[in-house]
Amino acid sequence: MFTVNVRDHMMIAHSLRGEVFGPAQRLHGATYVVDAAFSGPELGPDGILVDIGRATQVLHEALGALTYRNLDDEPDLAGANTSTEVLARVVADRLAARVAELGDGVRRIVVTLHESHVAWAAYERLL
Repeated sequence: MFTVNVRDHMMIAHSLRGEVFGPAQRLHGATYVVDAAFSGPELGPDGILVDIGRATQVLHEALGALTYRNLDDEPDLAGANTSTEVLARVVADRLAARVAELGDGVRRIVVTLHESHVAWAAYERLL
């Protein structure tokens, strides 16, 4: 499998439900460094899996719908406990919806949200 990874970031506000989250139950901000890895078994005729510039743009646009927002107020996320894991899935699903823009060779997307230099969560989606 070939893999192309692009990176961006997003800044969000949210609160989390459940005693396990302690003080994060209150409204707070988070900044995530976001990696999106696109994988596939074959390269296209240009010798690439995806155009890195286009993949970067698609990731940026997917994150733009979330960044600088209070996720507690977002209709698309109503009822969701927007943990790092859930947000990784949301971003992966949004990228999967646009994967045709990147070519037809992508078979897997992995989105990793880095909360800090020592903690992150990821979601892998097969296409």
